[in-house]
Amino acid sequence: MPRRVMVFGVGSFAHAVMTILKESGAEVCCYLTRGYGHHGPSLAGKVFDSEEFPSPIPLIESFQPDLIVPMSIAWTEQPWAKEISKKPILSPVGSAMQIEISRSMAANLCNRFDVPVPDFFHAESKEEAIEIINDNPRPYVLKNPICSPFSPVHTIVCETVEDTLGWIERIDDSEGIFLQEYFGTAEAGHFVFISEGKIQSLVTNQEYKRSFTGNMGPVAGAPLGGIAQVDPEDQYGLAKELIHPLQPWFLESGFTGPLQVTGIKKNGKWHAIEYNIRLGVTTTALLLRMLEDPLENLIDVVENRKTDLKWKKGFNFGCTLTVAGQGYPYVVPSIPGLPVDLNEPLDCDLWWNEVDVENKKLCMTSHQTLEMGHRVCDVNAFSDNLSDAIDQVYQNIKKIRCLGSYYRLDLGKTLWPPGTGF
Repeated sequence: MPRRVMVFGVGSFAHAVMTILKESGAEVCCYLTRGYGHHGPSLAGKVFDSEEFPSPIPLIESFQPDLIVPMSIAWTEQPWAKEISKKPILSPVGSAMQIEISRSMAANLCNRFDVPVPDFFHAESKEEAIEIINDNPRPYVLKNPICSPFSPVHTIVCETVEDTLGWIERIDDSEGIFLQEYFGTAEAGHFVFISEGKIQSLVTNQEYKRSFTGNMGPVAGAPLGGIAQVDPEDQYGLAKELIHPLQPWFLESGFTGPLQVTGIKKNGKWHAIEYNIRLGVTTTALLLRMLEDPLENLIDVVENRKTDLKWKKGFNFGCTLTVAGQGYPYVVPSIPGLPVDLNEPLDCDLWWNEVDVENKKLCMTSHQTLEMGHRVCDVNAFSDNLSDAIDQVYQNIKKIRCLGSYYRLDLGKTLWPPGTGF
C-alpha cells in the first residue's frame, strides 16, 4: 500500500507538495484551508473544502495519512488543534511551537543561549510603543507579537525613526506591537530537520519579500521570488550560529520537525530575527525537488527518526519566481476573471495559485472576497549553478501571459551570496 499524505493548504504550495510527493510514490489529498486557490491542488489529487468540512478529523480518520503537511501554523488556532497534534503532522507540537508563535519567547530564548538578536520590545499599545521609541530612538521593524496569518499587524519594515513613528499611528494594536530593531537588508534563511534530537542542515535560502524590482514597494504577503542552495554543510554558518546553540531547548521541549531561521548579518555577525516551524511557502517546492526521496525523508522526521538525505545531481540551486496579477499586493476593487495564457509549454515546474477554470479556460480567480490583486502562479527551475537556474526561470516565465501581471526582474542580482544585502 502506498504511503498516504494529506496537505493542509491552497494554491501553489499545496499544488507543488502534492505533485512532488505523488511522484515520489504517495497517495495524496488536500484539506483546503482557504476559500480560493483550489485549482492547483485539484490537479494533483482529491481535495476537501474546509467550508464543507469544518474539521479535518473525520477525513483523517477515513484517509489514515502517514504524513500531514501544513502550509502555515493557522491550524493551531482551530478547535480541533489538540487532536491534530496527536497525528503524524510535520510540525513540532506543544511548547515547541512557541518558537514561531511568540516573538518575545523566541527572542528571550536566544538571549538565554547567547544567540545574537536585534534589540526588541513588546508594547501593549501605540502609546507605549511611542514611549519606547522616544527612549530608544532608532528604526524598527513592526510585527504582531503573536505570529499568525490572520494577525492584525503584518510586517512593516521601517528604515528611519520617522518611518517608525509614522506607522505606529496607523497600525492595529489590539494584540500589542512587537518592535525589532532594523538591521538592514543582509538577510538569509537556513532550513534544518530536527529528529532524534539531532539537527540536519538542508538548504540556505533567500527570499524577495518586497513586491517590485529593486527591492521596491511594500512587503508582500508572501515573497515574490527566492533562491535556495543545497547546503548540508551549513557553509554560511547560519545553523552553527543561530540554531545549534538552542539544542538543549530542542531536547527539553521535545522538538521534532522542520525549522527555519531567518538571520540578518551586521558587523560580520549573524543575528536571528525569526524562526519558523514549517517548510515555508517559498522554499518547500525547491527543497522537495532537490531531495532524491522527499516522501520517506519527511516521514522519517515525523516518526522521529534520523533522515538519510540524498540530493539529486544537477539540483544544487533552485529558483522560484511569482507571476503577480494586476493590483497585487494592494487592496483594489474586484478583479475580473481575466484569461491566463501559456504561449508554449514550460520546461520547468509551474505551480498554480489564484486561478480557476471557467468555460474550459484558465483565468484569474474572480472571487469577490479577494480584495486585492492575485498571485497567479510560481515558476521554479534548477541547475548545478545559480546563473543557469535563473536563466531558465526567466526563459519560462515569459511564456505566461495575463493582463497587467508582472514579476521581479532582479532575481540573484543583488542578494546572493547570503549576507551581502542590497
